[in-house]
Amino acid sequence: MTGEIFVYQSQHWHLLPERAIYWQEEQALIISDLHLGKATHFRKAGIAVPTGIVEEDLLRLQRLITRLQPTQIIIVGDMFHSRENSEVQYFKIWRQQFPHIIFHLVVGNHDIMPAEIYGNLQITTSPHLTIRDIHFIHEPCEDANGYTYTFSGHLHPGYVMAGPAKQRLRLPCFYFGRHCGILPAFGDFTGMASVDASPGEAVFVIAGQSVVRAQ
Repeated sequence: MTGEIFVYQSQHWHLLPERAIYWQEEQALIISDLHLGKATHFRKAGIAVPTGIVEEDLLRLQRLITRLQPTQIIIVGDMFHSRENSEVQYFKIWRQQFPHIIFHLVVGNHDIMPAEIYGNLQITTSPHLTIRDIHFIHEPCEDANGYTYTFSGHLHPGYVMAGPAKQRLRLPCFYFGRHCGILPAFGDFTGMASVDASPGEAVFVIAGQSVVRAQ
């Protein structure tokens, strides 16, 4: 297994350069913000978008599943971008490779399809999910809210790295705040929002095939 192992809250979190976390104790692969269907949605609106985005994202996910053999996948919101389209049907076919894996979707603001569609895709949905007192919601929290720790997505976090010649490069990152961690967007067709970490908070940037602690 490649990536950075971060021991936090007495759990082992494998931070992977593919923009995912493998939760060792639960054999769970955690991802956020795939936004499947976004490319097709944009094309229907007349916006030129490169082809093959959904195929590349799902191929990356397929390789992670094959390598790590998780028993469950937790998607921390925005698995799909909008209403049903051809990319949703592509996922339905792709999903048939892994009938034994449980897919949990913590519903995000873009997950607006009817409940029966998620059922047909063999995806369980809920507004939040709690396992071992670790809480999962889509939008970042402000405080502990009674849980040991909370993971979220939504922001597509990035961290600005400064070079010796005043270069500035924003990279996707994993952010571990005092009460809430934020996952990078798994989907390639997404932007980034810079996060400002306070002292004592941890940030791990993704640089190519490496995960490096930046703070």
